[in-house]
Amino acid sequence: MANHIGKSHRRDSNMDTIFLSEVKVQTKLGVPAWERMVAQTIILDIEIGYDLTNACKSDAIADTIDYGAVVGRIRETLSEHSFKLVEALAEHVCQLILKEFGALSVKVRVAKPSILLGLKALGVVIERVQK
Repeated sequence: MANHIGKSHRRDSNMDTIFLSEVKVQTKLGVPAWERMVAQTIILDIEIGYDLTNACKSDAIADTIDYGAVVGRIRETLSEHSFKLVEALAEHVCQLILKEFGALSVKVRVAKPSILLGLKALGVVIERVQK
């Protein structure tokens, strides 16, 4: 299944950023088993490093990453998996985008809202680069 649209890019390319803000996703997440029994909403903020030079010139979807495909694939995989740690979930999302969409880098913020009394959200931010 090839969700990446366009050509692969070299590391010496320009680094631009595609951002996906406040992506709401349902998944099973939590250390206690009872927390993973029912899917809960988590919120993702994603920054994808990619060379957008060709897309800026061509105005063609083939020269960028299809944002809708990224969100669809994340929703699909998170509905199929459960995680104990937000760290593991964030790593899973980063690796998916790097491997399936050819991103040069990915930064993911995972927020688990209203899980502790008096706390709006908790979570992690991780960043990975293509090797």
